[in-house]
Amino acid sequence: MKIRIELDSVDEDEITIRCKELTPEIMRLQQLISETTSRTSQFVLYKGDTEYYIELDKILFFETENSMVLAHTVDNVYETRKKLYELEEMLPAAFLRISKSSIVNTSKIYSISRNLTASSAIEFQGTHKQIYVSRAYYKVLKSKLEEKRYEQ
Repeated sequence: MKIRIELDSVDEDEITIRCKELTPEIMRLQQLISETTSRTSQFVLYKGDTEYYIELDKILFFETENSMVLAHTVDNVYETRKKLYELEEMLPAAFLRISKSSIVNTSKIYSISRNLTASSAIEFQGTHKQIYVSRAYYKVLKSKLEEKRYEQ
């Protein structure tokens, strides 16, 4: 593996990984970079005219509702001005798309109530909130959770 750093005068830093195939090592490298660059980052969220600066690890999930994207914490709901696809690109590896209308923080999942014929319910510790993972995204979520178990 070769590593190359190029200096550029663009406004935002960008990391590109070029590889022949997507191996577990490459995926782990991407995850480490994402976690390192966003470890203490705060996210700007809104309630009415008030801006809140919430740490990413406090967010349980994002979901769309009536053309708004909402961010849920244990005891609050905030609005974000980002679209779901924009969030998906900028959030660290712990966040995963689980349906067309939601992204979950996999490190906050407490349980999954599996339903073979419909969406499965995800629950979080310390709150009544839950969200549903669609059947199309269930295997990806389970794989991500298994991967996280082996890292610890």
